[in-house]
Amino acid sequence: MKDGPDIARLAALIGDPARANMLAALMAGKALTASELAAEAGIAAPTASAHLARLEAGGLVRQRRQGRHKYVTLAGDEVAQVLEALMGLAAGTGHLRTRPGPRDAELRKARVCYNHLAGDLGTRLYDSLAARNLIRAEGDSLVLTPAGVAAMAAFGIDVADLSRGRAPLCRACLDWSERRTHLAGSLGRALLARIEAKGWARRGEARLVRFTPEGEAAFCRELAPLP
Repeated sequence: MKDGPDIARLAALIGDPARANMLAALMAGKALTASELAAEAGIAAPTASAHLARLEAGGLVRQRRQGRHKYVTLAGDEVAQVLEALMGLAAGTGHLRTRPGPRDAELRKARVCYNHLAGDLGTRLYDSLAARNLIRAEGDSLVLTPAGVAAMAAFGIDVADLSRGRAPLCRACLDWSERRTHLAGSLGRALLARIEAKGWARRGEARLVRFTPEGEAAFCRELAPLP
């Protein structure tokens, strides 16, 4: 028997279509009930519960009971990173599921990637921050420059408070639809929360982020201007 991490077991857990649909739904960053996840997967509630037990045993999700309901979340950022990377690989190799109607275009424009902004507007944000030298790559790391700290403070984000957390402040995340980078990490999470708090956008069904026309204009003008 070979030594080392058992990637086959994790791949089998993710590879089941019903479990893959439930994990994709949890990429919205919200806690969902088993019933909601059963609906996402198109399966009966008892079957969903069995799948969730396997995902929890495999370390991919967490379940907690509150009142009459049991709520499910991804086990952490590391799981979300793996799922987003697999989505990018699937998109890049032509393994795409067809979603009729405008929802696909909306998902490509702006969506939640676990807890930060992804899609066209997410990559625009990253490109703008990099072009203005507010973020900078240093080796394999992504850092916020002193100018970036000042810009975030002006936008209402306390970088010092974020830096005290366990999550990395800035992390580059490959966007599956754009095949370019968007911003993750605690700063990416804080930016999306601030965008929502300002009323520029709200989360829709599944992973959608819908900007108002005024909010999108403000986002492009104040937060993500391009050279």
